Amino acid sequence: MKLYALCDQSTLDKKKISLEEFVFLCHKHDAQIIQYRNKSSDIDLIARQLSALRTLWPKTLIVNDAFELHAYCDGVHLGQDDLNRIDAYAHTAVDKIRSFIGREKLIGLSTHNIEEIEAANLLDLDYIGLGAYRATDTKEDAAPLQEKLDTLAALSKHPVAAIGGVRFDDEFEHVAYRVISSALYEGE
Repeated sequence: MKLYALCDQSTLDKKKISLEEFVFLCHKHDAQIIQYRNKSSDIDLIARQLSALRTLWPKTLIVNDAFELHAYCDGVHLGQDDLNRIDAYAHTAVDKIRSFIGREKLIGLSTHNIEEIEAANLLDLDYIGLGAYRATDTKEDAAPLQEKLDTLAALSKHPVAAIGGVRFDDEFEHVAYRVISSALYEGE
């Protein structure tokens, strides 16, 4: 199972961790992907942060939500609400994003239950995020799936990234990526 590191700007700010320190931890733990998430800054700051990450990180870099910044990275990760803002029909929304960013870029989509996984199976995606596995500080509204996560992951035709309170020692049979955030800083 590969490591997918979630670089949440608000967490970096709270813990006083620089992008350089974060990338060092990603190298130390042999992460394959970094997803940059920044829910509170303007698009220009997010672009600068992605540009800085790109110079520090030679592997896969994903931006959360801000698909208009796809030129700075290797793909985009979207939530269910993001698709709804683009088009009422998920299939059309993904097609629009794919057309905008190109076939060579990755598209990931957050899922939380069997209905969203089944809907995602019909979409032109490269992977899905599934969670939350455990309760987290950054996603307070997500109901933890716990042991159900692996069973749900088996239903996906796309590779699955388990997210939400995932730790280094968590084992899953049907998951391609462990998405690690806080555990990365704390070495859990």
